[in-house]
Amino acid sequence: MTMTWIFLIILSVFAAYSLFSKLITRSPLTLPMIFTGLGFALSDPLHTVLSEDIILEGTKSLAEVTLILVLFSDASRVRFRKLIMNWQYPARMLVIGVPLTIALGTTIVLWLNPEATFAVALLAAAVLTPTDAAIAQSVVTSPDVPDRLGQTINVESGLNDGLVLPFVLTGAMLASMSLGEAHADSLAMEALSDIFLGLFAGVAVGWSAAKAMDWVQNRDWMQEASGAIVFLVTAFAAYLFAVSIHGNGFVAAFVSGMVFGNSYRHNIHFISEFMEGAGQLLSMAAFLVFGAFLLPNGLAHVSMTTFMVAFLFLTLVRVVPTFLVLTRSGLSTKEKLFLGWFGPRGLASILFTLLMMEQFDFPGEEELLACVSLTVGLSILLHGLTATPLAKLIGRDANDGASIEKSDGLGRDLKK
Repeated sequence: MTMTWIFLIILSVFAAYSLFSKLITRSPLTLPMIFTGLGFALSDPLHTVLSEDIILEGTKSLAEVTLILVLFSDASRVRFRKLIMNWQYPARMLVIGVPLTIALGTTIVLWLNPEATFAVALLAAAVLTPTDAAIAQSVVTSPDVPDRLGQTINVESGLNDGLVLPFVLTGAMLASMSLGEAHADSLAMEALSDIFLGLFAGVAVGWSAAKAMDWVQNRDWMQEASGAIVFLVTAFAAYLFAVSIHGNGFVAAFVSGMVFGNSYRHNIHFISEFMEGAGQLLSMAAFLVFGAFLLPNGLAHVSMTTFMVAFLFLTLVRVVPTFLVLTRSGLSTKEKLFLGWFGPRGLASILFTLLMMEQFDFPGEEELLACVSLTVGLSILLHGLTATPLAKLIGRDANDGASIEKSDGLGRDLKK
């Protein structure tokens, strides 16, 4: 099969998905499921016509671009007023839940694979901890899901990338030290400065862009369609500015989006319109590339150990810490389990693994990538299939609870 025919097939599926997108949203299928499957089906032909260097660089670059735009877009929908009302949920899950998840994950990896070193186990747990709301996007955007739960999932998935970075760097550096490739000098300071400088870059770029757009729109100097261009420029400028000052670009992209969305005084619809069009095209391509080049690697190295690691990280390692940190939070048991289950793994885990493999040399690189790929593949399938039905279920429970609160105590609904 020639490259021309491969591209024609890919474009045809892109077009078909777009034509029947509303119909697809009513089915159990999701965008990640469809395009991961397409990529997997085209894996052999693509490996035949493309070199390994092109595949590796293309995969990393596409994942970076997609993640930057998704982080900025998701963050722009976070409203500080709503977040302040429900700040304790994401705060608990991020400040306490992330370290607890990494600790439990490290223990699980060492238990399942006694030959692994602590450093490699820590690295594996760290790269498998960040969540990706894009895989279960219908949960975040569903009108059935209460705001406190949707906002919590969105904020957590955006900020936990930055919070796990110190653990990822620590694991990679310690694992690399075993091969004599790295030193422990200033390790903690480097990780902390990475996050702090990312926060600084995000605030500076996001606020400046929002105020600049407000200023020109107050004078009616900007065409409405140009908002999408400013969105793109702001997202990538935040990332590049953070990288230039040795900060975390992904933290900067998310924080920039959050600051932009809360500082901009006009309608912000151009971001959602862009992400529904060109942004969705990027997501299609990203999951196609994952299915074509990374998922086959995970399946090729599958073993009982890698499968158990993937399964436990999506269930026990995620659900137990989330349930514990939300104890006495006011959430019901179903709501805590809902937040615990919807911690899908996606682009962030893949990207962290690829970046660490590029920057450091450590034992078991191929096995780590295979384990991460298998985890993401299972997440795409399981979280995709359960997103819509569980969103409706939690919405129905929330409505039932609201009706009970409005009753007069005798079983009669006051609204009637």
